[in-house]
Amino acid sequence: MKKVLLILGELDNSDIDWIVANSRKDKIPAGTVLIHEGQPISTLYILLEGELSVTTKVMGDREIANLTNGEVVGEMSFIDTHPPSATVTAKQDALVVAIPRESLATKLQEDLGFACRFYRALAMVLSSRLRTTVNQLSGTVPSSPLSQAQDDNHLALAQTRLDGFLQRLKGE
Repeated sequence: MKKVLLILGELDNSDIDWIVANSRKDKIPAGTVLIHEGQPISTLYILLEGELSVTTKVMGDREIANLTNGEVVGEMSFIDTHPPSATVTAKQDALVVAIPRESLATKLQEDLGFACRFYRALAMVLSSRLRTTVNQLSGTVPSSPLSQAQDDNHLALAQTRLDGFLQRLKGE
């Protein structure tokens, strides 16, 4: 599921401009560990292309999630400043948007409107992830987290922003 749509649906165009101007594109080779469980991270990531595996020691290093395009990575540690509770590894070559924690923290302190929109968007991502996990544990088939959180117009706006965001990042 494209969690990035939840974020882009909440942000405005100037917020997206700031992210594009203050982030970088990183190519992550297959097999590379992007986030190490228990080790602090300094970046929030958005997966643009590829596939990432999420594992955790508490589950015997078994894969607990498979992330695809549009997923947000490192948001929990960004919010609570605790080290990551899982390891994230590239299953195949990947392309990510890397937003430095320090730059993002400064922007959040200086721009309260951005902060409100950004934290609301992250709360929606985390809520969606929790609902998905609960549904998986209960064996029920979840409805789309995006359809629960957004109406059709909001989703269309988010998709338009995502398309523009990707074009700008790829230099098209």
